[in-house]
Amino acid sequence: MLIRIVRMTFKPEKTEEFLELFRNSKDKIRAFEGCQHVELLQDLKQPNVYSTYSLWDSEEHLNAYRGSELFGQVWPATKTLFADKPETWSYTSVTI
Repeated sequence: MLIRIVRMTFKPEKTEEFLELFRNSKDKIRAFEGCQHVELLQDLKQPNVYSTYSLWDSEEHLNAYRGSELFGQVWPATKTLFADKPETWSYTSVTI
């Protein structure tokens, strides 16, 4: 299982546009092969900062999504709304 977090800072006046874009694409992302979960988080103190938290069966599944037509539509549209460069992290769960 791959845990993917993408932190995005939006221009404040573009936040609603991003939320609409996410509303329209979240179910399609969730339905993508290998995606187990996608949710949107909002920073507690910075209302124009959001993160996506997603769970993927593998890095290969995530990369297949990143190479897909869907990603090719969603990501470029999202990038135009940024106020700062996005940050990304990929994790795996550790059993102790």
